[in-house]
Amino acid sequence: MLYFFRGEIYMNLKKLCFGNFKSLYNTSFEPGKVNVFIGANGAGKSTILEAIGLLSAAMTDRVDAASLQRKGVRLSNPSLYKSGFEGQKRKSTIDLSLEWEREDWPSVFQYDVHLMTSKDSDYWRYHSEAFWENGKKKWGRSNASQKQINNYIGFFLVDKDPELTDGREIAKLFADYGIFQPNTLTLRGTVPDPSQMSPVGLNGGRLAEALQDIMRKEDGDLCLGSLYMDDVLELIDWASDISIDIPKKTNINANIPTTRQIIEFGDRFMKNTARFTGYDASEGALYVLFMLCLAMHPQTPPMFAVDNFDHALNPRLARKVTEIFCEQVIENKKCVFLTTHNPLVLDGLDLKNNEIRLFAVERDKNGHAQIKRIQISEELIKVGQPLSRLWINGRLGGVPELI
Repeated sequence: MLYFFRGEIYMNLKKLCFGNFKSLYNTSFEPGKVNVFIGANGAGKSTILEAIGLLSAAMTDRVDAASLQRKGVRLSNPSLYKSGFEGQKRKSTIDLSLEWEREDWPSVFQYDVHLMTSKDSDYWRYHSEAFWENGKKKWGRSNASQKQINNYIGFFLVDKDPELTDGREIAKLFADYGIFQPNTLTLRGTVPDPSQMSPVGLNGGRLAEALQDIMRKEDGDLCLGSLYMDDVLELIDWASDISIDIPKKTNINANIPTTRQIIEFGDRFMKNTARFTGYDASEGALYVLFMLCLAMHPQTPPMFAVDNFDHALNPRLARKVTEIFCEQVIENKKCVFLTTHNPLVLDGLDLKNNEIRLFAVERDKNGHAQIKRIQISEELIKVGQPLSRLWINGRLGGVPELI
């Protein structure tokens, strides 16, 4: 099953549909718990993550620059949010839809929202919203409806209509969705995170504090979440130990701006007294810790995205981190959407597990981004090559046509 939860409510995302949003003119996909998107530059991978962010904002509050920035969505000129393909009449609304199930309820729910960007205001307008159960419309509002009291606010969570009671739990799961894009300076703690959220920011802020939250002792062994620290150190092969401390003159230059707490490493090739901080460590080590923290920390969003998952990782390390990351996401009952350009990331995916899904994103002849799920067929198995090689050789799709 593809259920994830917050508290005791289990949800199964069945389908996400996008219409008239940037390159997503009309496309959809059926997600799992781990969803990886591959494709050429400009194919629309990041746009998919942003479309989910837009849906999250619309379903749970309102859509404006502040709500989109909190979710990691790039701010554009209002006219650029809508699809503008040559030869096609421009639609007036951006159309988003979500289908889901609750484990404890024998129904298929659906939420639809149609949004209009505004040229003279920071707030997007709601053209209409609707809630469906088993194909029957249970609730809705539109420009022609008396419920359209304020068309700048989403009513799905605030309307007191009892028909919404059984379905609105999904919005609470979507509320904290964010697109994480860690960068080196923020991970090192030398610059503030412009998109700070609890427990870690979208760019990697407060990583030391978040790691300290999930460090614990078990039978005398130090663990990071459910992983023994020795297993974590295998991913950072030069490190002998990892700890969280306060900045001191002995471990960081006084001229370097830093956070209240810092990550400290020991190097197994150096003397025991040689300690250094995340400021001096390789960015790959910080990135590994950040990804593990996202997957394991109980307060990270139950649903989130990572754009350019393979950033700063050696190809072989990317494969192993992908494998462990997927295991931890599933174990901690989260749902994640990833983009990557690194073929070795694919080799860390167990596509025989239906909770882990790979999608190729490609433009069709009209330029519309299309999402196609890649499944392991008998034909691909007989080829006897890893997924990375199949992707490079063009057997999976999602590659540019180069001369």
